[in-house]
Amino acid sequence: MAINSQYKPDSTISVVHSGDLSAETAQTSGSLRLSAVSATHRIVSSLWAGIFVVEPSRRTGIHHHGEQDTVVYVLQGEAVVRWGERGEHSATVRAGDFLHVPAWLPHREENPSTDEPFRWVVVRSTPEPIVVNLPDDFWASKS
Repeated sequence: MAINSQYKPDSTISVVHSGDLSAETAQTSGSLRLSAVSATHRIVSSLWAGIFVVEPSRRTGIHHHGEQDTVVYVLQGEAVVRWGERGEHSATVRAGDFLHVPAWLPHREENPSTDEPFRWVVVRSTPEPIVVNLPDDFWASKS
């Protein structure tokens, strides 16, 4: 089988070790994002990837990711994800689950556990993470 004509001989595989993850990325209150596949690590890609952590009994601020689609794999713990015009919809995800968050959708993550953080692997559809943090009363103002 022939090599695809788009193959670039100078291509390389990049490895980002867990100790090299970077918090120098867009953040939302109540959580921590750590970038892995990003310009911060000098990785040229059409995607962004990293880790997302919410500590026990915490919840994030309401936010969306602009034009980005987001795919999540739950590594550890449990989370309740709320979305909608007033946060009226919710889904619970647990370790081993996948989650898709469509572009522009306002949402918030909540950790119902009192003793275990939840950790996600996150992949975004563009190379730079977009995080638009909305006011704390965003859903209340929609009533």
